[in-house]
Amino acid sequence: NNIWKNVKPHWKFRKLSTSAENQKEPMATISFTFASPSKPLNPSIAPKNPTIFNLLPTPSNPQLKRAFFLKSPSISPIFIRALKPQQCRTSSTPITSLFTGIVEEMGQIKQLGYDKPDSFTMKIQAKLILEDINLGDSISVNGTCLTVADFDTQKLEFSVGLAPETLRKTSLIELEQGSLVNLERALRPTTRMGGHFVQGHVDGTGEIVELKTEGDSLWVKVKTAKEILRYIVPKGFIAVDGTSLTVVDVVDEESCFNFMLVAYTQQNVVIPLKKVGQKVNLEVDILGKYVERLLSSGFVDSIKSS
Repeated sequence: NNIWKNVKPHWKFRKLSTSAENQKEPMATISFTFASPSKPLNPSIAPKNPTIFNLLPTPSNPQLKRAFFLKSPSISPIFIRALKPQQCRTSSTPITSLFTGIVEEMGQIKQLGYDKPDSFTMKIQAKLILEDINLGDSISVNGTCLTVADFDTQKLEFSVGLAPETLRKTSLIELEQGSLVNLERALRPTTRMGGHFVQGHVDGTGEIVELKTEGDSLWVKVKTAKEILRYIVPKGFIAVDGTSLTVVDVVDEESCFNFMLVAYTQQNVVIPLKKVGQKVNLEVDILGKYVERLLSSGFVDSIKSS
């Protein structure tokens, strides 16, 4: 290692001649001599003539008047070109928003209807929701996942658009100016999971058939289609107008289920404000759908057979 530190390379270059005689043997060469800054090497082992290493063959092109045969190795462009900052790629697959069913506040409908022939818009007044609102945010309105299309923090209001399928599938069509609605912002990774997984994808509606008080609590009985009732189980989760609730009992003969609202919940959601005969949005626990899908596909049988 100490010897190589003292190596002094000497580069020698040869001139290419057009004569045939000089084209037979010219070669690019490098010669190395060894020297020490402190003391010379042992003369007995030092070569009298420097060793010559032939590196590159002489080019055979006779048109070259002058050439240097010692070339630096090519360098990858990555080392000599400025790297362009990579742009962040966004996935074309939309990300499904998630809610907990814990209502953050009740907003009030300021305006709703067709502002254009094919565009049904709803303007809602709120306060808490507007603290960190952005265009394109997902907001659960009575359990329906809607997208913020416009907002005004000075007037404390935001607007959402409703698709025809949303109007057909939910109870939002029954709202009118002045109606109160449950509001919840989409779940963040750091948010506490206080309710259950709610997608804001309403499965259908139910009709309130009974309201009955017991102490300071309120019993609510809802009738719905059998296609929805099949996923509702006692002590299971259900989102009613976007409120995460626990089912108390299911009455298949009446196509009904019931739940109870404690005093605090009654003061912070819109369900107690509704009357018998009015509709509520329902979203069943998605786990039931997955279980049914696995059973119908033969997944369980395939595991048993294996």
